[in-house]
Amino acid sequence: MIRLQIAIQLDYEVAATGSDFVFNIHAAQTARQHVLDEQLTLSQPVAYRVEKEPCSGNRLLRFSAPPGQLQVNYRATLDVDHFISSPELIPEVPVAKLPPEALVYIYPSRYCPSDRLHQLAMREFGSRWQGYSRVQGICDWVRERTTFASNTSTSQTSALDTLLDQTGVCRDFAHLMIALCRAINIPARFATGIDYGADPALGPTDFHAYVEAYLGDRWYMFDPSGTAIPMGFMRFGIGRDAADTAFATIFGSVKTHAPVIDIQAIAGADGRLRQPFHCGRALSTDG
Repeated sequence: MIRLQIAIQLDYEVAATGSDFVFNIHAAQTARQHVLDEQLTLSQPVAYRVEKEPCSGNRLLRFSAPPGQLQVNYRATLDVDHFISSPELIPEVPVAKLPPEALVYIYPSRYCPSDRLHQLAMREFGSRWQGYSRVQGICDWVRERTTFASNTSTSQTSALDTLLDQTGVCRDFAHLMIALCRAINIPARFATGIDYGADPALGPTDFHAYVEAYLGDRWYMFDPSGTAIPMGFMRFGIGRDAADTAFATIFGSVKTHAPVIDIQAIAGADGRLRQPFHCGRALSTDG
């Protein structure tokens, strides 16, 4: 079990008309990710609520803010107790046997037009052994053919754009991998966290996008960008793609500033510090 401590600071300047905000910055509470304590503070004295989205379980912070400076601070301590398995023991699941909650993640979505990548996916991966290793092969294929570069994509960039441009940021890597998985009927979903262990040369600690694929009887984590350490990821939200999991959705005119994010491993209940590390086995925070 790894104990993580996170801190997020978000700064905004709200225009004269005021704005409505929906944030997805509360740590997810799952069977293997346990939130021990958390604290939210807003610089404006506004009423807020945290609601659980019924399909995904994402915890959404909602409020309306009047004009002026706004700062949102969230801190949390959580334990991540990974399910760890040998990749060679994990099969794919036939579509006929997928649980209902996984079905939505085999369909095309806004940023993951998997129907348009079917021929490519079948040519590259159709003949591979069907199991965890095939999904890992897709992850490696995306990483090998795509260059990580900041500010190379926009909110309109889809998996097709990333395939053609061969460059992008973590969300673009994730969209391309998800689209290729779905193209061969492997459920895959978009997950958000923090880029624990990322090279400081890539910039300050930031929000991170990665992939969870449904194999065997649970969702396993993959990081196609390869920029961070998956064992150190903590989940905020899941969805079909980035449209479902934005850390901030703003309705109104607002000037935004770069987020300030910190994440670190700390000693657990037994006083021992367990640092996340790159692991060759299959990891899941699913129940």
